[in-house]
Amino acid sequence: MVHVTRIVIIGGGPGGYEAALVAAQLGAEVTIVDRDGLGGAAVLSDCVPSKTLIATAEVMTGFDASYRELGITLACDDQGDEAGRRAISVDLGKVNRRVKRLAIAQSHDITQSVTRAGVTVLRGTGRLGGGGQAVDGSREVVVTAVDGSTQSLRADAVLVATGVHPREAPDARPDGERILNWKQVYDLEELPRELIVVGSGVTGAEFAGAYQALGSKVTLVSSRDRVLPGEDPDAAEVLEDVFRRRGMNVMSRLRAEAVKVVSARTDVAEGPSSPKAGKEGRVGDRVEVTLSDGRVISGTHCLIAIGAIPNTEGMGLEEAGVKLNDWGQIVVDRVSRTSAPGVYAAGDCTGVFMLASVAAMQGRIAMYHALGDAVQPLNLKTIASNIFTDPEIATVGYTAADVSCGKMDAVEIKLPLRGNPRAKMQGIRDGFVKLFCRPGTGIVVGGVVVAPRASELIHSISLAVDNNLTVEQVAGAFTVYPSLSGSTAEAARQLHIRKRAESES
Repeated sequence: MVHVTRIVIIGGGPGGYEAALVAAQLGAEVTIVDRDGLGGAAVLSDCVPSKTLIATAEVMTGFDASYRELGITLACDDQGDEAGRRAISVDLGKVNRRVKRLAIAQSHDITQSVTRAGVTVLRGTGRLGGGGQAVDGSREVVVTAVDGSTQSLRADAVLVATGVHPREAPDARPDGERILNWKQVYDLEELPRELIVVGSGVTGAEFAGAYQALGSKVTLVSSRDRVLPGEDPDAAEVLEDVFRRRGMNVMSRLRAEAVKVVSARTDVAEGPSSPKAGKEGRVGDRVEVTLSDGRVISGTHCLIAIGAIPNTEGMGLEEAGVKLNDWGQIVVDRVSRTSAPGVYAAGDCTGVFMLASVAAMQGRIAMYHALGDAVQPLNLKTIASNIFTDPEIATVGYTAADVSCGKMDAVEIKLPLRGNPRAKMQGIRDGFVKLFCRPGTGIVVGGVVVAPRASELIHSISLAVDNNLTVEQVAGAFTVYPSLSGSTAEAARQLHIRKRAESES
């Protein structure tokens, strides 16, 4: 057992607070240095808020898409006027106030849990000091409090879990009113009439789908040939088809070169620092987005979702021997160690896999390793992830890209949901279950689910991947009839037949 007793964690997001709980349970003296509130961006400005907003959008979409088919009638259906064209509407100010309230409550619950465990929480920012290890092998962490005062802490091990912040383009600076990043959208009191979303990755796709469902007219600008370029191509195709069918304008293979606010009263461009840039000077203003082909598109608001930058600058990391990659992310191994002895890192600042669940696991693994407990290194091929669009896209294990490039030899089956009886009952037309298995053994090595609540349906496939189950074992397990999960078992049965046929040919 390594007798490490003093742990300092810089950053209170999932990687930080989960690590703190583990370290405290193992008997360490733990201090978290946190600037904005425990839970970090995941709780306060990213995961929890966005999924709360999406929950409202999900209700809107589900109702709009199927209420007539399910036999539900509304008085407004017979009016024939503008009110009758949209069965339900949303009060975005009320939605966003609920979003913020839930985020703060979750942060408060986390703080209570951590402090009950005996962890000391310091408000402020932290950086590695001293440039190296002390004679006793400890590290110095310099803490700057919110009032500007500083103090120095000694730690036997330090965990850096500082997260990321929204990436900005020089000619598309968010102003918090018309040009927004993904942290600023929750200050909106009214629904954007015409929203331009720049960026078609996970964040851009989630917000574009959500605001389309809430009632905005959305234009999605993608620099690639399709939305979600890093995801399963069949899943991305389904989602893009759904987006277009619901009225979204998806513009592919185009970059936003510049975004500016244009005053409707003076027809002059105004930047965020303009004297007219206050809220009282924004009535009737619009945004203009200049595209890479020279075209200019206009809307009432623009959301910039072009990636994230790790919060690693000015922390003394490189001076302490911590290696960063070309994007400023901290390089770690599978037990969260950096290149500097006694310094670990977890979460989005490592760029390993930008998920709250992965950050939490990295943080726990770091503490198990630092404190000499049994540890299982991080296995990226068992990670389940989900994109909270409508329909959702959930994945686990090896992907179609891994198979096509020869990284994994696997047999694939894709089963559309439209034949599932429960899907028919619920009016679900879009989506599928896809499984990958080894051709010889039939061991399930990956899967994709595109469906409402795919985040729940992926769990059975995740269990199969994590435990090396075969398609025969998955197919042999009972499922409820009728249920969407029945498609997973049916896909496994069909994959067994295909595997057998390919092995005999």
